[in-house]
Amino acid sequence: MSSREVVVLNVGGVRFVTRASTLQQFPESKLARMLNDDEQEFKLVNGEFFVDRDGTLFSYIMDFLRTLQVSLPTDFSDYQRLQREAEFYGLYPLADLLSQDHLLKPRLEFLEVRFSLQQTRAFFRIFGSCSTTVETLAEQITVFTGQQSGQSWNSPFPSQKPLVPLPLERPSHHDMFFWCGTDYFAGDQFVARYVSIKPDNRKLINGTNVLGLLLDTLLRDGFHLISTRTVSSEEKAECYSFERIKRPAGLTIITHQTPGSSETAGAKRGQVQKGK
Repeated sequence: MSSREVVVLNVGGVRFVTRASTLQQFPESKLARMLNDDEQEFKLVNGEFFVDRDGTLFSYIMDFLRTLQVSLPTDFSDYQRLQREAEFYGLYPLADLLSQDHLLKPRLEFLEVRFSLQQTRAFFRIFGSCSTTVETLAEQITVFTGQQSGQSWNSPFPSQKPLVPLPLERPSHHDMFFWCGTDYFAGDQFVARYVSIKPDNRKLINGTNVLGLLLDTLLRDGFHLISTRTVSSEEKAECYSFERIKRPAGLTIITHQTPGSSETAGAKRGQVQKGK
């Protein structure tokens, strides 16, 4: 029986087709022992193994066996039931992770953009509840500076003089600050600051244009605009509030197995593959 390459299971009326090697990922589990007729819970009927368990939840069990990752839908809520199923099948590394459901549950993430205009300069302050998101956004934003001649606020392109990239101001892990526009220097000389936001490669000096590109970037990244408000009408300061449901990275089981053993060394965070 264990020499079968393809195995068919009927779990609560839901049919699954998989490789025997997939079911043998954890040799001490009931699914692996089933192939050797060592499990009374499974009945062989017309060439299919039948088990009277939840077929819908078993689809997550199969996904775990195929990928060694725990990656659940955003709206998933049956952590305790899935944990019981994992325990039934003897997949204790999976059951242990599911008992720590705070690692797997999506969380609501907030981000705020404050924008103000002061003469020929525009100021941006971004605060986010998730420091990783703020760090990622900071890596996309570059500020360039240079001394320009005869340039003004509405000049669409930088002069041919080289521009120097500047680091963003990071008061904390949860926020950043930068500005763009021109500042009077002497005579017809101006210090100009341009902003570029990847993957867009333009260098923008007009604050309104930078704001539009920034908001579009956040919307493309899955944020939803939930409110706008005027912080100060005199200073032309506005606040844009965003939120999104952030799906946690998948958890990958790292196994160190010896023949006849399913000892697990632990679990680490891994990237969720596209399409999961």
